[in-house]
Amino acid sequence: MILEQFPLSIFLLTLFVFSIQPHFCLSASQESPTIYQILKSNGLPMGLFPKGVTNFSFDDSGRFQVYLDQACNAKFEDELHYDRNVSGNLTFGQIGELKGISAKDLFLWFSVKEIWVDVPSSGLIYFDVGVVSKQFSLSSFETPRDCLASPVPKILSRKLEHDEPNNQEPSREVL
Repeated sequence: MILEQFPLSIFLLTLFVFSIQPHFCLSASQESPTIYQILKSNGLPMGLFPKGVTNFSFDDSGRFQVYLDQACNAKFEDELHYDRNVSGNLTFGQIGELKGISAKDLFLWFSVKEIWVDVPSSGLIYFDVGVVSKQFSLSSFETPRDCLASPVPKILSRKLEHDEPNNQEPSREVL
């Protein structure tokens, strides 16, 4: 009688193990990717956004919005300012229609309009501020940086307080 039940118990145990295994595989594969994983899978470095981003939206067309707890600054070769909300359109190797990131150069802040990696093997990443673009070492953006709380940069504060007439952009210095 014990020998008759033994094969049945092994069969039931095996059936149980195989029935729960797909559940664990499905759970792991259904986890949402982080914004850093999305950047990397689109040919961009993970360090374009500061450490700790957990709240963001990303749709199938590439539109994204990143929500930070507060506006902050991160130091790379130059300093970057992140507004509380950063948005743009992500395609492979490029972020276009970017809003919410500013770059500091020679004591002036410039709104970054686009970021792209032309040829990954070149080791360069480009930031377009509308008038000119500036290249940086791609390795500077490999890992997310700490971001220190910061108010909106002064030059942008003045622009926000006193809108330019006829929606014209103020003149910009060449980087």
